Amino acid sequence: MKIIFENVSKHFFKQEDRTLKELIPSLIKGSKAGEFIDALKNINLAINKGDTVGVLGRNGAGKSTLLKIIAGVTNPTEGNVVIEGKIAPLIELGAGFHPQLTGRENIYLNGSIFGLSKKEIDSVFDEIVRFAELQKFIDTPVKHYSSGMYMRLGFSVAVHVPFDILLTDEILAVGDIEFQEKCIKKMESFKKEGKIIIFVSHSFEVVEKFCTKGLLIDKGNQIYYGDVKEAIEKYKNLK
Repeated sequence: MKIIFENVSKHFFKQEDRTLKELIPSLIKGSKAGEFIDALKNINLAINKGDTVGVLGRNGAGKSTLLKIIAGVTNPTEGNVVIEGKIAPLIELGAGFHPQLTGRENIYLNGSIFGLSKKEIDSVFDEIVRFAELQKFIDTPVKHYSSGMYMRLGFSVAVHVPFDILLTDEILAVGDIEFQEKCIKKMESFKKEGKIIIFVSHSFEVVEKFCTKGLLIDKGNQIYYGDVKEAIEKYKNLK
């Protein structure tokens, strides 16, 4: 399993393909519709089996765009991307959930989206519910779930399907401390299995403790890729 970026750039026009979260920085800066935007510029990476990469950068730096290219949600404008391995994208937790369906029904719906058969979902169903701590609410429509419950179910479904590469974008921003620690512990087990983990977070403490490498992006530019402590120091010193 591996991820290789060779001179990868991503340009946007008319704010196409951008989420509201990604649009806010450009709106604040006064960018106009139709304006040429460099989301990423000449990114070069080689991420191999067992690497846990912490992606650092300010809001709007290009972190989410990087993950979306890896996940195949969007394509690079320039450059070459090589992905070897099955991906579990925790970019927008529960993005495929149907609000009218129950937690139980959404587990089977999302499991099928991930390519699992009913029998395969049956085999991990109890563990998904137990990990999400939603035993009492699993037959409740998810439209009645709190944001924390929604996040727990989304995380639990994603990490209980077979994968080689785990993409995480601020997944620990929602939920209580106990569940955050539970998520980190689960991802630690994936590290031991040699899986690739791409971890976006604004928490220096978590990134330094959990990641083996650091990637710093600023205004779409790759500032540094290497030692995680060095990446954090360079981020702190950004002007």
